[in-house]
Amino acid sequence: MATTVGAPARQRRKPVTPYLLLIPAVAALLLGLGYPVYWQIVTSFQKFGLAQQFGQPPTFAGLDNYARIFSDSDAFAVVVRSIIFCLVNALITVVVGLLVALLMRAVHGWVKIVVQIAMLLAWATPVIAAVTVFRWLFDDRSGVVNYLLVKIGLTSYQGHAWLATPMSFFFVATLIIVWMSVPFVALSLFAGLTQVNDELIEAARIDGATNGQILWRILMPLVRPVLAIVLLLQIIWDLRVFAQIRLLQDAGAPVSETNLLGNFIYELGMARNNFGGAAAVSIFVLVLTIVLSAPYVRSLMKEDES
Repeated sequence: MATTVGAPARQRRKPVTPYLLLIPAVAALLLGLGYPVYWQIVTSFQKFGLAQQFGQPPTFAGLDNYARIFSDSDAFAVVVRSIIFCLVNALITVVVGLLVALLMRAVHGWVKIVVQIAMLLAWATPVIAAVTVFRWLFDDRSGVVNYLLVKIGLTSYQGHAWLATPMSFFFVATLIIVWMSVPFVALSLFAGLTQVNDELIEAARIDGATNGQILWRILMPLVRPVLAIVLLLQIIWDLRVFAQIRLLQDAGAPVSETNLLGNFIYELGMARNNFGGAAAVSIFVLVLTIVLSAPYVRSLMKEDES
């Protein structure tokens, strides 16, 4: 009887080994990320400039650094510009990636291999190399894009400077970021589509389902978890974009009108020596990332509970 009563108690006891195995990973994470985040939070409440870099003690600034994010028209414009740029690029990337994934699922043989190799090559291209190629393509004097546009009759693009105005600047930036991000989305969604049973698709066709119905009522619900995670990752990555914008700005673009959050943080810290303000904007980006990620994390928790 004692054995019978004690067995369920032992079964309900949670194993300790998995938690012990997690300790090294958690410790490394806290060591690698905990202190930098702590330093950023502390610095964001201080007046920390060039003098503090040489040993002078910082002074407490309270919420002044955070207040400037919303009171300064330039800073507020950067925030709005970054959010719009992030959401637009993430949406375009996921839509194009989904279309490429559907293409890879529809084609066979050497065509599929060529598409997959092209995706891998675009994904593996270094950022500097990709931006350099696009700068050559959109160069106002010898760029291929202006040459082709003039050839088809659009003479107004003769010598057009794509990077000189914000709208055309962000058009080029979007092309670069989407071109470099689509392979990850396409390959991830294609991996999800390969898990769909072909017999299920054939049964739907026999029942008279159209291609559109198969896409929206069978394929999309089955790959929805993958679609959600790649959309979330794209929003996070596009919100923190820096290198592409910085390299395009070096080609002569108006910096104040094309700055995004990452570039604004760099300008505050390195150009203006306002490390307190840069730290405040960094913490703001962290909080904004958490806010944008919260809906997906909440849906994951609900699915796990159900």
